[in-house]
Amino acid sequence: MPNRTVFFISDGTGITAETFGNALLAQFETTVRRVRLPFLDSVDKAHQAVRQINHTAAVENKRPLVFTTVVNMDVLAVFTSPHCHGMVLDMFGTFVAPMEQELGIKSNHRVGRFSDASKSKSYNDRIEAINFSLAHDDGQSHRDLEGSDVILVGVSRSGKTPTSLYLAMQYGLKASNYPLIPEDFDRRKLPPALSPHKKKIFGLTIAPERLSEIRNERRPNSRYANLDNCRMEVSEAESMMRREGIRWLSTTTKSIEEIATTILQEIRPERLEY
Repeated sequence: MPNRTVFFISDGTGITAETFGNALLAQFETTVRRVRLPFLDSVDKAHQAVRQINHTAAVENKRPLVFTTVVNMDVLAVFTSPHCHGMVLDMFGTFVAPMEQELGIKSNHRVGRFSDASKSKSYNDRIEAINFSLAHDDGQSHRDLEGSDVILVGVSRSGKTPTSLYLAMQYGLKASNYPLIPEDFDRRKLPPALSPHKKKIFGLTIAPERLSEIRNERRPNSRYANLDNCRMEVSEAESMMRREGIRWLSTTTKSIEEIATTILQEIRPERLEY
């Protein structure tokens, strides 16, 4: 059973509140029930949310944790008043106010990371990066490879696609990815289309046992998922990456976030969006 209920409150999407709140919660060995309440952009909606928070406090006999990134001061006042029976952690109030004082300027109190998305160049660049990464997933297209910020290579199911999409969505990077297949191992060379772009290439590998488990979920009892075949493919792929001088890491026990962070440290692309 959950030890505590946690509310993520925002007048925008709530992504910031949820990301930051979960990062803090990860420091504690506790089980929580998460409640997401985005787009609370009026005092009336805030009062409705407070009634839900107070009801939870009464039923559970524990103060819910409330992570908020509300920037509208009238809406925020509803949550910070004594009538709210949650433990309110106001992230903007905690961090933005001291930064305003230090920098000597007022923040723009923008509601959400994606406000005025249609007018934002960085947002449009991010969408373009996502479309690019989808078009260049799994070696689908050789066109405009020079436009890639990073090219991921590795055996099938080693984590290339989710990592590519994460890099595009989180950082606005144009990420291509290519599977290394038996034909490449027979030639003992990278796919010809990749050779001119070696500086942008980063390799992903994975423990054969884990690879076999993943592939068996997709194609049970196939040669594709056979452990001996997985061992052969992983060994050949790692040998090729060593020969070609390609930087690489094992994804076996790493999260997408850890993989992406390592890639950014190694590749150091010039263009990053946040």
